[in-house]
Amino acid sequence: MPRDAIPVTILCGSLGAGKTTLLNHLLHEAGDRDVAVLINDMGEINVDADLVSQNADLAVEGGVTELSNGCICCELQDDLEIAVVRLAADRDFDHLVVEASGISEPRPVARLFATGSRAAARYEVASIVAVVDARQFHDAFGDAGAATRRGAPDDATRPLSDLLVEDVEAADFVLLNKTDLVTAAELDAVEEMVHALRPDAEIHRTEHSRVDPERLLRSRYDPEAVERAGWKRALDADGNAGDEPGHAHDHDHAHPETVYGVTSFTYRRRRPFHPERFRATLADLPASVIRAKGTCWVASGADLAYSMHQAGPSVRVEATGPWIASLPEFERDAYRRNHPDLDWDDRWGDRRVELVFIGRGMDEEDLIAALDDCLLTDAELSDSWDAFENAFPTEADEEWVVVEPTP
Repeated sequence: MPRDAIPVTILCGSLGAGKTTLLNHLLHEAGDRDVAVLINDMGEINVDADLVSQNADLAVEGGVTELSNGCICCELQDDLEIAVVRLAADRDFDHLVVEASGISEPRPVARLFATGSRAAARYEVASIVAVVDARQFHDAFGDAGAATRRGAPDDATRPLSDLLVEDVEAADFVLLNKTDLVTAAELDAVEEMVHALRPDAEIHRTEHSRVDPERLLRSRYDPEAVERAGWKRALDADGNAGDEPGHAHDHDHAHPETVYGVTSFTYRRRRPFHPERFRATLADLPASVIRAKGTCWVASGADLAYSMHQAGPSVRVEATGPWIASLPEFERDAYRRNHPDLDWDDRWGDRRVELVFIGRGMDEEDLIAALDDCLLTDAELSDSWDAFENAFPTEADEEWVVVEPTP
């Protein structure tokens, strides 16, 4: 941690959630605290920066910096680092707030300040704050959205649900905004869903993004925060998969106190999925599944490990590299010596299926049965897997995107 580091609050949230309103409220109510603001916008004209600058008090004049026409979590990373280093050199201030665009992911931004970069030498991350439009979130994942959130275009565009979930999973402080636009029961359901996605996040309900600046700017950040996301906690809850190649460890439940039916379970198998049956199941996941994530073993000649990420209507499967068991013997044995805790099966090595599902009102038994139907039968297990039609990537780092067609 750098000495006399400037704390940084990273502000994320979808378009229209209330981030700009929150910034204006913060700048007017910060009191003696001198807050600098950096705002990112995807357009050539940074509308949010103009709105904040127009409403900023004279005490923070010159403290609004903008990065436009790009995303600070990817193509503007270098520009972001240059901007924050220059800002610290040009003026004195107590706290920096970085407002990411409505399509930026907060974790890459946080990593910039938490690694051995020039920015990390001047700053430390205090908190990742997600502003959540309660109405929008309920419509995406609650009862109202269950029948309508399927059916986005079948292309590589990631839908809003991806970002809504990833913002919440990364955040240590979640501002449930626009609470006046939902009923009390809907708001309780939204809070329960947020808690399932990030169990230890601080949650604050508000209208018009009003929150005490001292509470908003409090230091909470833990660089290992991803390890406490709901899906990761559920995955780690019950240890490793079983030793048998078939149906060891049918599923593990994680049922927090729930009023609105938000539950999670982990599906573990030591048998691969048939690529076509698994693809069809992923394309037709029930709308009750809010989030699914984990490791997949798909029967193909490529013998690659896959990671699956689902949020609402979006399903992405990425080839992450070869299974350790498929490596040449020398490499495989060296890896195992250096990783003594690696979950290893005598027949299949590290090959496995390990998926976490978080949802509201999920029919777990039906979903488990559907997944089990995707597994290779004993006869298929003995056949040549090269004969299976495979829609999944065959090279590491390639990604396959599914967005379900309209029913």
